[in-house]
Amino acid sequence: MKLPYKTISDSLNRSRFSIILANPQNQENIGLVARAMKNTGFSELRLVGLQEFEQEAYRPAVHARDILKKAIFCQSLPEAVADLNLVLASTARQRKAFQVITIDQAVEKIRLFPSHIKVGLVFGNERTGLSDIELRQANFVYFIPQSSRQPSYNLAAAVLITLYTLFRQSAPELVAELPPPLPHKEQAGCLQIISAKLEKNGFIHDTNRQHVTNLLYDLFGRLTLSERDQRFLAAIFNKGLNSK
Repeated sequence: MKLPYKTISDSLNRSRFSIILANPQNQENIGLVARAMKNTGFSELRLVGLQEFEQEAYRPAVHARDILKKAIFCQSLPEAVADLNLVLASTARQRKAFQVITIDQAVEKIRLFPSHIKVGLVFGNERTGLSDIELRQANFVYFIPQSSRQPSYNLAAAVLITLYTLFRQSAPELVAELPPPLPHKEQAGCLQIISAKLEKNGFIHDTNRQHVTNLLYDLFGRLTLSERDQRFLAAIFNKGLNSK
């Protein structure tokens, strides 16, 4: 496919990014995340599994309390990413069912899409990270290289490294522009229809449901479905598979 190219002055457009913390345990880490966001020019923080901040969150948030005051609290990760077009999740380890790319590759993925689409960066619980079910909400899963497997990066450090990597690569350049992905809620809805069709046709069954579902979410996540993709897949699965 031949991609359109354009020269842009700021392909990053940091105001369109949402930093999403899924079930964070340490309130101090949340304050440090806000500070990292302030340092690199990002402003929207979303939290899953919390209803309010404790004082420990405000103490380390030097000059970044405004980010905490505007933070969005969500009941679930699907709710937190529902309005976003492109979602990337950080992991500290390799995953069997999900392709894991490097942080630099993740930044390149972001830069392939139009500068107006809404992007979410998801970070998991400090102790357990993100589960496979949570990773299904991401289009891409990435890791930050380190010299040893343990200990993994602190939550605030992982956020800071990610945002700084984006921040330092925001210089003007010629970029390819892909069709904008659908809001993530619509991407997930399309995949649910496909899964139901595959289960009806016997491809998904009780013994392989968990593994195949993870593989499907990984594959279709990386496809970053656009409106045109959605129409094409609907035609395939509503007509092409109905003959069975």
